[in-house]
Amino acid sequence: MNTAYAVLARSALLVTLIVTSATAQGKPNFIFILSDDHGWTQLSFAMDREVSGSASSYLETPNMARLAQRGMRFVSGYSPAPLCTPTRRSIFCGMTPARQRGTEFKSEFDWTGRLTLPKALKQADPNYRSAHFGKFGNDMGASPDDVGFDESDGWTTNATGGMGASLQERGESVVKADPKLVFAITDRAIDFIERHSGTHGFYVQVSHYATHLQVQTRQSSLDMFEAKGPPDRAVTHAFAGMLFDLDQSVGLLLDAVDRLGLTDNTYIIFMADNGGRGTIPGAQRSLSPPNRPLNGAKHTLYEGGIRVPFLVAGPGVEPNSVSQVPVTGYDLLPTLYDLAGGEAPLPDEIDGGSFRTVIENGGMGEVRRGFEGLVFHRPLRRNAPSSAIRVGDYKLLLNYETATRPRQSLLFDLARDVGEQRDVSTEMPGKAEELEALLVGYLKSVGAETPAR
Repeated sequence: MNTAYAVLARSALLVTLIVTSATAQGKPNFIFILSDDHGWTQLSFAMDREVSGSASSYLETPNMARLAQRGMRFVSGYSPAPLCTPTRRSIFCGMTPARQRGTEFKSEFDWTGRLTLPKALKQADPNYRSAHFGKFGNDMGASPDDVGFDESDGWTTNATGGMGASLQERGESVVKADPKLVFAITDRAIDFIERHSGTHGFYVQVSHYATHLQVQTRQSSLDMFEAKGPPDRAVTHAFAGMLFDLDQSVGLLLDAVDRLGLTDNTYIIFMADNGGRGTIPGAQRSLSPPNRPLNGAKHTLYEGGIRVPFLVAGPGVEPNSVSQVPVTGYDLLPTLYDLAGGEAPLPDEIDGGSFRTVIENGGMGEVRRGFEGLVFHRPLRRNAPSSAIRVGDYKLLLNYETATRPRQSLLFDLARDVGEQRDVSTEMPGKAEELEALLVGYLKSVGAETPAR
């Protein structure tokens, strides 16, 4: 009798485990890797194969290339802002920084009652578990707990990842066994994945400190690039080593997903919080700029400041595919909510749109948002306040009047001029007026901050 009961109990347990596993496999997992100050062209492969010189022959990012080969590269992938904190708030909340009145580090944004990315996944399925490891952000106005993460490293900032206390320290190259904590962050993420795989869906955000400001790298990586010879652009051996170390940590995550048998049910997204820096300490200024052939760099609304590596791999994503559809970080909340099976309408204040149909249709289609185009807004930047909008292939850059510069409205055809070298506003005045009206209309509708004078 006891033996029969034990057999029945084991059978019931087995059925429960099978049902639980099947339920877990029905909800996808999400791994979001966010690099810091990482330019669109700072890769060993081209985000856009049609753009000559966009890939680096010196930098080495084999695991980012491996991720691109597994999935889709978004040629026109954008960070919501040209610097870190507003981008991170934007990703969490699915809103443009303009709507948050958070276009710099400080923000008037009230997090109370707001839907965030981890909360949206729990709305889609209460069983989702979420974690945030690495850089949270300066002056975020909320903690990881407030945002809705079940686990985190706490409220971490640039200093946590090794930002020097002085400009001199920031410019130095430092050799470390775990540069920018890339491996410690990754180890914690893998531990979270191992603990939660096979039981319920999970979301883990791996927010790296690399390649922000102070250059840190392993000795072996530094030796490798010193032996390789002079760079092909204005970076240093140590900077190349730091990027390589970051890439190696990406490889560890990919290996863990494969080892745990999660590949067929896990989306892996990679993007940067803003474009690459315009100068790297110690680099030869006579070489090509770090972001070539893009114009501008971090802090600006030229392509070099906001167009970033943007990769997505996972179920239904065609391997080694390319999409020309413009997407941005504030599209992640509605996209992941959609992929997780969320059905209830999202709040009207969510600016992003789901690109699920794009990744499931070989990169073709459109992203439906509450307004047309992608909007960028940085009105508080000293001496260079600006806003921008991209609709289709056209981008309008609005430079506000300052004491040293008159108001300026520039129009670029990015399909023909990704480097933004030719203003076509005088040739296409109607298009320029149309885009400026859309831009100004959106900014007014959300009560965006105006340039400081």
